[in-house]
Amino acid sequence: MELRIFTEPQQGASYDTLLKVAKATEDLGFNAFFRSDHYLRMGNVDGLPGPTDAWITLAGLARETKRIRLGTLMTAGTFRLPGVLAIQVAQVDQMSGGRVELGLGAGWFEEEHKAYGIPFPKEKFARLEEQLAIVTGLWATEAGKEFSYDGTYYQLERSPALPKPAQGKVPVLIGGHGATRTPRLAAQYADEFNIPFASLEDSERQFGRVRAAAEAAGRKGDALVYSNALVACVGRNDAEVARRAAAIGRNVDELKANGLAGSPAEVVDKIGRYAAIGASRVYLQMLDLDDLDHLELISAQVQSQLG
Repeated sequence: MELRIFTEPQQGASYDTLLKVAKATEDLGFNAFFRSDHYLRMGNVDGLPGPTDAWITLAGLARETKRIRLGTLMTAGTFRLPGVLAIQVAQVDQMSGGRVELGLGAGWFEEEHKAYGIPFPKEKFARLEEQLAIVTGLWATEAGKEFSYDGTYYQLERSPALPKPAQGKVPVLIGGHGATRTPRLAAQYADEFNIPFASLEDSERQFGRVRAAAEAAGRKGDALVYSNALVACVGRNDAEVARRAAAIGRNVDELKANGLAGSPAEVVDKIGRYAAIGASRVYLQMLDLDDLDHLELISAQVQSQLG
């Protein structure tokens, strides 16, 4: 089981804070640093000092880290034109020496679009399908050849399909709870399927749908990586768990039911149950980015037991 660190900077984090967390992620042996792609806070937080852009952040981290992989859960398709996104991701991949992964979703948070004047179309999922075709098509086009696309929402004419990523193929992540369209898109385009904040039962059901869709599309069901994103709240004792839960405005019992909370042994046991249903990767949602001791504890007493 592989553990990755997942942050939500819209809740309040500067680039310097994210850099500290990313460097700790690398130093403590975690595999990757991922972040959300949002421009507006959620819930009862002030969000100060204000939002940071996902791909600008990752560009900076690409030059200031050496080993960890970098990516998004999930880039909002509503924020960027697909041709521009393909250029941005390829460039950051080059800047990192080939360590980037692209999680791409339809976008859903209407209020942040209103707050920053971003169009919020009704047909988001159909647009996402075209975006995936364009981004992956541009990267896959052989050097010296051109890429064209005539879709309902996007048209590209004789694109040189440059620049290319440093990797032969940038891993693409697709995720969500949708029962039909999401598995179909994952089967067609994804290297990894991620389900966020889901129970064991819901995760197993959705993983099964994606496997079935992959097989129907002519792929092996286990050709994809299957992963979960879950909030983390780990403590050496009950008091430390309670303190960390209070710091993020959550209830311990709720966190234990819906996330990875409790002692290291409890968390290792629950991660094992996700592994048993097919997950090989967990994104730990870290909501208190000033608590680097939390990362140290998870590295020393959870990650070390997972092999």
